[in-house]
Order: sequence, then C-alpha cells, then structure tokens
Amino acid sequence: MHLQDTTKYLIHLKIDIEGVVEKSDVIGAIFGQTEGLLGDELDLRDLQRTSRIGRIDVQIAARKGITKGDIHIASSLDKAETAILAASLETIERVGPCTAVFVAERIEDIRVTKRQNILERAKELLIESFDEGSIDTADILDAVRECSRIEKVVEIGEERLPAGPNVVESDAIIVVEGRADVINLLRYGIKNAVAVEGTHIPPTIIELCKRKTATAFFDGDRGGDLILQELVQVTDVDYVAIAPRGLSVEDMSRKEIIKPLRNKVPIEFILDAKGSINEEVYHQRMNASQEAARRTAVERAGTAREDRPGTIGWHMAQVRGQHTVRFLDAECAQIDEADADLAEDTMKSLNAEICGCIIDRPVDQKFLDLALAEQITYIAAPEFINIVKKPVSISLVKFG
Repeated sequence: MHLQDTTKYLIHLKIDIEGVVEKSDVIGAIFGQTEGLLGDELDLRDLQRTSRIGRIDVQIAARKGITKGDIHIASSLDKAETAILAASLETIERVGPCTAVFVAERIEDIRVTKRQNILERAKELLIESFDEGSIDTADILDAVRECSRIEKVVEIGEERLPAGPNVVESDAIIVVEGRADVINLLRYGIKNAVAVEGTHIPPTIIELCKRKTATAFFDGDRGGDLILQELVQVTDVDYVAIAPRGLSVEDMSRKEIIKPLRNKVPIEFILDAKGSINEEVYHQRMNASQEAARRTAVERAGTAREDRPGTIGWHMAQVRGQHTVRFLDAECAQIDEADADLAEDTMKSLNAEICGCIIDRPVDQKFLDLALAEQITYIAAPEFINIVKKPVSISLVKFG
C-alpha cells in the first residue's frame, strides 16, 4: 500500500454509502469523479502512474443495506498537495447509483510515525541489548521512567493543576487526588489523569468534567470518600473506579490500578435518590469482589436516573414502550437497535462484544440461554417469564 522509499503522508478517509457496493465501485468513483477536478498536476491517474501516490486501499463492509469502511492512500506529495488531494475526495457524492459521503478524517505523517518507532526501539535496545556486566539495566530503566514521569506532568488551568499530557485533547479524563497519583498513573502509561489538589474542587476540574467523560479514582479512605462526595455535587461525573479500602492511588501497582479502572461503574449505581453518594452501597462495592459488585450495580439500574444521556436508566427510558431492543457495550454506549421481535437474530449477527441488552418485551428462558451464549452480562426487560434456570453470570433488571 505504501511507497516504501518515498512515502511522506497517509490519507485516512471514512466512507458511508447508502447501498451495497464493491471495492471496485468505490475505486471507480474515486477516479471518475475527481478526473479533471484539480488539473493535470494533481490528476489521480497521473500521480499513481508516476508513483507519487500509492495504491488506493479500500476496506468496506455492508450491513443492512449500508456500506461503510475506510480508505487509505499513501502520498509522496508535499503537505499542501496532499491536503488538497484529501479535500478533493470529499467532493465524491455517489458510488454507482448509491449516495455516498466521503470524509477525510486525518493525514498521518509517516515520518513522525517512523521516528516514534525508532524512539521506542531505541529504548528497548538501551534496556535489553547492552552487556549487563558494563551497564546495570535496572538502573537505566528506573532513571528513564523517573525522567519520563517528571517530563510528562503538565499544569493546566488557572490553578496550575498537575495533569497527564493527554488531558486537554482526550475525550475522557481520570480525576485523582494529587500530583503523586498523576505521576504513578503515568508510570503505567495512563496519560489522561488530572489532580484536584485538595478537598475543594477547582473550577478547572468542574469545567473539564462537564465537557469530557470523567472517571473519579480516589484513595480508598475517608478523604477519598469526601472528595468524591463533593465532586458529584458540583459537576458531572460519569464513572467511579473504586480503589480497595486502605490503598492510595499513588502507591498502587499496575495491576491494582488497572483492575478498578477496567471495572469502573456508572455513577448512577452508587447514588441515592437525592443524587448523593450512597455510602453503604459505595463501601459494599469497595469491599466486595469485582464480579459480585458488578451484578449488584446492574440490579440497581432500574432505579438509576433517566435524565443523563448514555446511562442505563436513560437507555431504559428510551426503549420503554417502543417495542425495540437496544444492545450496549461495557461503557453503556449503544451498539445497535432493532425491533424487539428481531432481537435474537440481531444479537447473533452483531460483530461486537455485547455487555447489556435492554428490550421492550417479555424475556423467556430461550432468550436468556442465547444471551448466555453471547456472554451478555445484564438484561433489562418489563417482564421475565418461564425462567427455569437463571445463569449466575447474567443480572436481570425489571422496568415498568
């Protein structure tokens, strides 16, 4: 796909076509609808013939009459010419008889990627390939890690809060207590943490949580409980990663950090009716096993608030009375929606990891067995009938 010796940039495009087409149709549309658009100097056929652009790589898949996919084009043109070429592809409106939308998502600088690969490989060689008799690998590793942590901590907002380098650009953030927590997360490659630096929640944190998907991750002590309580009162928190009781984030190992982050729970699962932290439920979760805690949380979903888009309660409110089924991933994001009578067929056809199913029709043992085979972890429905054997791994939530 690349012009290995001369490639400078790689154009990434997304395509969305209202109909079923083949790769050859897409390539034909690209050449046909851009011919003469930019003059002879940027004619696609001439550019490909002179090896200034590479092969047009098309990856598409059709589902339910809609074709979607990606296009990659390697370019040895300069930056401006590559950008013009990418923009010209967005003018394509049809593929064969079908309406189409082409979007240039980004232009990757191949040289930057190569330099990054060189840097990573150099680190590996530095650590692994020298004679241990002359260089102490452990000392080098510790020094590199320490230097990396210090250099990557940035300061954001008027309060100059310590944060990882990805906080500003990332769509999701992790809110922690202090600078030491940010540094410890950086040690294990987590670069989107920001610290509140005290018990008073700063305006910068409040604004970030409103604009981004926010996960609270505080120490497993009374201080962490109080900061979490204040945080949910002053801004929007989406998830809570519950640290084991008695552990501080700054002292936790990689495994101890990754586990609660991976098993984070939507904030609604630990809120009471007034929107405050239900300390009894919160501490039950902190002390219980992750699997038992997950099942308890899902079973409480029937009382979760329905006013926040993206929560389980909100999804149930959307499905209720519509005779539809909605499949969700582990982050409560919608994977697909269909008529409730087509739930079984839709479930089998989805090429994604389904975590939850919300369906506006009664659920029976047959449906439950199918859900077990698909490794679904919870089902919300208005009624469960003729259930002879309920799988331990699936939580059932009844909504009115």
